[in-house]
Amino acid sequence: MPINKLTELLDSQNIKYTIITHSVAYTAQGIAALTHIPGQELAKTVIVNMDDALAMAVLPASCQVDLAALRAATGAKSVTLAREADFMHRFPGCETGAMPPFGNLYGVQVFVEESLTKDKEIAFNAGSHRELMRLAYEDFARVVKPKLLQFALPRTRAA
Repeated sequence: MPINKLTELLDSQNIKYTIITHSVAYTAQGIAALTHIPGQELAKTVIVNMDDALAMAVLPASCQVDLAALRAATGAKSVTLAREADFMHRFPGCETGAMPPFGNLYGVQVFVEESLTKDKEIAFNAGSHRELMRLAYEDFARVVKPKLLQFALPRTRAA
């Protein structure tokens, strides 16, 4: 169970966190509405293929990944959205689309949109479509050591 793996890691580092259980929801915006967390404070994890390696792009739920900006910021030759078939087995125990942004637990590099650092706390899927975890951004960054970049665009209605 991914939440157990997360709680063990955070407990071993003496990091305080909250687990929020909610009705099943599959979109970041839907989760934000159910849990009354503003979309800019809920972090979503988008899996990308970057030069044929998987990576996590972590950004506010109210935004979408600007693949060109991510490619330019990382110096990668190619960045595309990963297909579920490319990564579903890489995150054992996680429901597809609910991976927590802890790439260090899965051997995957993590890129965080700089705007997420403006919030004292972040909330994110904890491996299922029914649980969120909330903790201080500072603690998240200390454990995950993500690379901070600017790669988010506001969501459009068509997105």
